[in-house]
Amino acid sequence: MAPKHQSGRFAIAPLMMGLALFALAGCASVEVQKPAVQAAQSGAFAEAQALARNHAGLDGQARADNAARIEALLARLDDATLSRDAGRLPVGDPLYNFAGRALLNRGLPLPRPFDRGDWNFDAAGRPAADRDGYRPPMKVGMLLPLSGSQAAAASAVRDGFLTGYYGESRRKPELRFYDTAGGANAAYARAVAEGNDFVVGPLARDEVDAVFADDTPQVPLLALNRGSRTPPAGSAGFSLSPEDEGISLAQYLIERGARRVLIVGGGEDAQRRSAGAAKLQLERRGVQVAGNVGIGADLAPLAQGVDAVLLAMKGPQARALVPQLALAGINANTRVATSQITSGTGKPAEDMALDGIVYPAETWGSRDVPGLPSQASAAARLDTAKGPAARLFAFGFDAWLVTAYLERLALSNNADIPGATGRLSLDGFGNVLRQPSWSRYSGGVPVPLGDGAR
Repeated sequence: MAPKHQSGRFAIAPLMMGLALFALAGCASVEVQKPAVQAAQSGAFAEAQALARNHAGLDGQARADNAARIEALLARLDDATLSRDAGRLPVGDPLYNFAGRALLNRGLPLPRPFDRGDWNFDAAGRPAADRDGYRPPMKVGMLLPLSGSQAAAASAVRDGFLTGYYGESRRKPELRFYDTAGGANAAYARAVAEGNDFVVGPLARDEVDAVFADDTPQVPLLALNRGSRTPPAGSAGFSLSPEDEGISLAQYLIERGARRVLIVGGGEDAQRRSAGAAKLQLERRGVQVAGNVGIGADLAPLAQGVDAVLLAMKGPQARALVPQLALAGINANTRVATSQITSGTGKPAEDMALDGIVYPAETWGSRDVPGLPSQASAAARLDTAKGPAARLFAFGFDAWLVTAYLERLALSNNADIPGATGRLSLDGFGNVLRQPSWSRYSGGVPVPLGDGAR
């Protein structure tokens, strides 16, 4: 089928051809707890199960609070107990999807596939899946802010998506673009009216909440952000969430036996969200947080017993903080940072101050990704693959992968796919989870760690 590309008043054919040519050219340790604690943990599991039974009847803040209580209870369980008790849950038990997500966040396998309910991938007569699980929709409408203040970010996401799309030699869906500058709901309604059987987007968090306000949308979506609403059955949400990054950092520290962690973060929204999520996850798992403080705080009173440091800040801020840690008597061997640490770096003589710091990275920046040219090659051809935009480009590429392999991720046990931003899986609530790659500064230069670095 020859792909059709329409975008209302937007002419994108030259871009499509360029991307097509470009694509063708490019073409853990386990916590050990005492038996006496084990009994209490089993009680926590039973309490979580009772809360889960009532979860579907809640909404709004009550629903969010209930989910938080369930997650806190499950966090008390050691790895072996969580795996064992999750495996004993009957099919359809409302706690299973919570327990499964907790397992995935710890890098542990599921005992069985998630309970998906009424997910259907046979709409519009799409052909059966290929052996590797490839089964894209027939017609895809992509909702992006093609004009306005978010157009630059949207362009990077679009170009990454199209690079994956054109790099695929098998059947591809018809693809149409819809500008959300006039409202995401209006763009979605137009996409539905024009016969698309799957929608990708929108991009902003408030737009995602708007389109997910209908619990039974006419056409399923892969939202490109995570709002406050759970995706309806058959739909999914994908995001480069600061909270997810914070959870990954917390898990990294837990696996390395951290007992007392100091968190130092900047004042930007993403930095606060990553730091807050890391703090919550560490405390739920029994790790003491010495402090979650801002840049400029007096660190000396917090120094006693600190064996790990987590930095949520950009590179120049981190370079200035490192000697302050030493002056405060904090000599923790384990130092991690959010991915923002790479912002403002690139001069090894200056960045040697960051040596030893580990951070979660996009896979594409450090190693080959199937179906995607190297980042250097992409940056030489497309401005949207350069600098900070490269992360959104990788995100767009992965959005194509999830679109094409959503059935495999949703219905196969322990399924994941290697993406540009990390290894991608799908939890029981329709959220795409991302296990990042890891890099460490050495000699002032980021050095990729092996896949077993988790």
